[in-house]
Amino acid sequence: MNLEGHLSSPRSAWTSGGGEMSDVVVSSRARLARNLDGYPFPEHLQPDPGEQVVQRVQGAVTGLGRGWEFYRLQGLSAVDRQVLLEKHLISPQQAQSPDRAALALREDEALSVMVNEEDHLRVQAILPGLAVGHALRLALETDDRLEQNLDFAFTPDRGYLTACPTNVGTGLRLSVMLHLGGLARTQRIQQLLQVLPKLGLAVRGLYGEGTEAIGNLFQISNQITLGQTEEEVAGGIERAALEVIEQERQARRLLAENALPEVQDRVHRAYGILRYARLLGAEEAMHLLSDLRLGTEMGLLQVPLPMVNELLLLALPGFLSRTVGHELQPAEQRAARANLIRERLQKEVG
Repeated sequence: MNLEGHLSSPRSAWTSGGGEMSDVVVSSRARLARNLDGYPFPEHLQPDPGEQVVQRVQGAVTGLGRGWEFYRLQGLSAVDRQVLLEKHLISPQQAQSPDRAALALREDEALSVMVNEEDHLRVQAILPGLAVGHALRLALETDDRLEQNLDFAFTPDRGYLTACPTNVGTGLRLSVMLHLGGLARTQRIQQLLQVLPKLGLAVRGLYGEGTEAIGNLFQISNQITLGQTEEEVAGGIERAALEVIEQERQARRLLAENALPEVQDRVHRAYGILRYARLLGAEEAMHLLSDLRLGTEMGLLQVPLPMVNELLLLALPGFLSRTVGHELQPAEQRAARANLIRERLQKEVG
């Protein structure tokens, strides 16, 4: 698949709706921060050394085998960079500052390498459902293969050296993205969000640090990277995710037992608005899609989860502009968003 294929399709490995616990878990991600020995961190890189980092990583990526491509972000439009951000393939920092930034991407988008983000490399594996261990193995395998051709900054006492001290050690961030519509509807979400940080876990929104949890989508991730092995971090994240999954399922059972007519009404109202609306704001669409997803997860609607995941992406500004063919102003986005979602539901659901 060429870059145009990645930019025009809302489908990624993580949007497939499959994997374990997919009724609650949207995706699992492993990300490894790495820096080349002998080079300043990206924030302090001058143009020539920055270009050297890009070229060295590009050369190492060729050793990853078939199915990998390497793209420089500087030549891409703002809309195209936004689409890559919306698909979780680059970071907000790279989207805003594309100079000397690049992306290595495997064809299925399950594996990628961000170049010259906060660190020289961010090796990422992202998979559908609860697959923390599998995502970690894929990221570590890719990291090992890259390290055959690259010298990473590492010391025996501190581990991998990173631009942010909170990533020193393994350089590993593991995260699980969950849809917690049941906990939100039963007013139990705030209690959960207060407990998780006390367990050493961060709770963030759809696009990680500094972003809000729109559409009742939350990411939980580790905060500690030093003093624990990768396997210990993975075990802790998976145990926490399983606990949250059970609480979400309990919340859905409570809704089914005590408030089923209200939930059915809310779910079908959401479906009706999405199916027939002519204007939809981004925040409104995400809330409605959350209700639609909850109805699907509870068996109240026959809407495939992969399609709901794709609609979550298609409703975002980058994909809207890409679909229409030009960058849209906020007022134009409302009509385009409603049209796109309406047409997709009519085509796929009937």
